[in-house]
Amino acid sequence: MGELGQGRGKLRLVSADGSSERKWAFSELLADPVVAERFEKVRKFFFLRESTYDMSNRCNLRCEGCYYYEGEKQFAKERRQPEAWRELMRAERERGITYAVLAGAEPSLVPELLDVCYQEIPLGCIATNGVNAIPARVAYKIHISVWGNDETSLRTRRSKDLLRKQLDAYDRDPRAVFVYTFTSQNIAEIYPVMEVLAGRGAQVTFNMFSSPVGYTGDLRLDARALAEVRKTMLAVMERFPEHVLFSPYSAVAHTHAFGLDKLYGCSYPRANASTFVGLGRSFRQYRTDLSWDRSAACCVPDTDCDDCRHYAAGSAVVTARLQRHAVNPDLFRSWLDYVDTYLAVWVMNYQKGENLCSQPVSPPGC
Repeated sequence: MGELGQGRGKLRLVSADGSSERKWAFSELLADPVVAERFEKVRKFFFLRESTYDMSNRCNLRCEGCYYYEGEKQFAKERRQPEAWRELMRAERERGITYAVLAGAEPSLVPELLDVCYQEIPLGCIATNGVNAIPARVAYKIHISVWGNDETSLRTRRSKDLLRKQLDAYDRDPRAVFVYTFTSQNIAEIYPVMEVLAGRGAQVTFNMFSSPVGYTGDLRLDARALAEVRKTMLAVMERFPEHVLFSPYSAVAHTHAFGLDKLYGCSYPRANASTFVGLGRSFRQYRTDLSWDRSAACCVPDTDCDDCRHYAAGSAVVTARLQRHAVNPDLFRSWLDYVDTYLAVWVMNYQKGENLCSQPVSPPGC
């Protein structure tokens, strides 16, 4: 979730052959009342400034390709004292952090620490495997990871009847968003899984498996699989419009042959040397011992940057690129759809609107 800003003046679209196309003033892009209304809707959330926090180094599952159990962060000792976390969150608030992303191995194992974070920074989300119900008093968005049907979950996550457990724990919970992570092995499984999730009234968004550094397993998505995932995402959005929080441009951005860094330029400190503006200035990724390392700080540490198509990364990387998208009506509307989608996924009580651009549009410069 990056720092957003409004573009100004006349901007130029450069076509694939390098020639200049029509210049659009920003005021022209807002001339359509529907577009202007959507821009004002999302602009109210430009104040969001995130950091992420590993709450626990323990987990009740062991999943193939898990990001947490890579790199040095997994060896950090836990600080379990609520007052230590309260002091940290107050300091974070003082330095301008307005949104907390609670993750780690499994944050539901430390509900007393989740209470403290919510009390000090009331906007945020929790990334969980969904086995344990997080108390309703913690009114953050809750992102529940889904990696396929029950057979696939048993094979890759070592958990039997996982989807049933997740739905039972978060039945009709307005905080819950089920995050279906596409791998090379589970693309077609989204259809029966969506039938189950939609039948329980669940809200769903999509993620892409992005390989951890050094990963050699078979979950990585090649060019053929990326194309198939894009086609599948668009079909599922059409079939389950009331339950899927996504947009055609979201599908394009996350299934492109190039990863997010190459397409848009990653804003997180690990890939961004600048400390002057945006996430390079404000973002920190705290480990369970409350330390942080700028050289490793990103939303999903120890991901292979070239293969990163992670939904959490996109929420910052794509949304921070307003000026690049404010070059013609289709790209600008697509960007608004992307931002509207991410706010619906990440912010409590934010309602996603109808997508303004119904067709996939290529990212700027592609």
